[in-house]
Amino acid sequence: MIRVVVADDQALVRQGIIGLLHVAGIDVVAEADDGMSAVEMIERTGPDVVLLDMRMPRFDGVWTLRQLQERGIDVPVLVLTTFDDDDLVLDAVRAGARGYLLKDVTLDQLTNAVHVLAHGGTLIAPTVTDRLLRAIRTSPHPTTGDALVTQRLTERETEVLRLVASGYSNRQIADALYLAEGTVKNHLSAVLAKLGARDRTNAVLRALRDGHLE
Repeated sequence: MIRVVVADDQALVRQGIIGLLHVAGIDVVAEADDGMSAVEMIERTGPDVVLLDMRMPRFDGVWTLRQLQERGIDVPVLVLTTFDDDDLVLDAVRAGARGYLLKDVTLDQLTNAVHVLAHGGTLIAPTVTDRLLRAIRTSPHPTTGDALVTQRLTERETEVLRLVASGYSNRQIADALYLAEGTVKNHLSAVLAKLGARDRTNAVLRALRDGHLE
């Protein structure tokens, strides 16, 4: 069973998410109402996935992501946002979140995202991608480690990256393209190197920004 921590300052929203996850057979091992308590719960319980709100009092979602990085806690974080602040979500990209959904998603979309992240995947809702790209293009500050793309992606690398952008795990990509899983990993390593990206999510965003997935 997938173990999850839910962090949201609105008790009604938090309890609603927890109730839905229980119905879907996902184990919520802890809940938090701000970033500080979220980090504490994550350290204490070691969840498979964290569901994180961006807007929380005192210590928000970006602060939480940065704390996890500083403490060396490598846990997949799914951002749930209402998109009242594009810059805040862009900061979450820079801080290493691996999934992005709006709070009006269905239960199936939410549980699918949790499963994707728990199995090493990345998931960015199309509506979220549009807002992130707009924020990236208008931001005066480059994302961490940004570099000019000097090598074009091969057709196969582009196919693999498209599936990553759609939330596919390595195994699912291998099945879809009739490849060995090790081959998929090799393609992803090449993509990360060519795009100068630190992880799958960052690679998708850079590829979208630079027109590789249009």
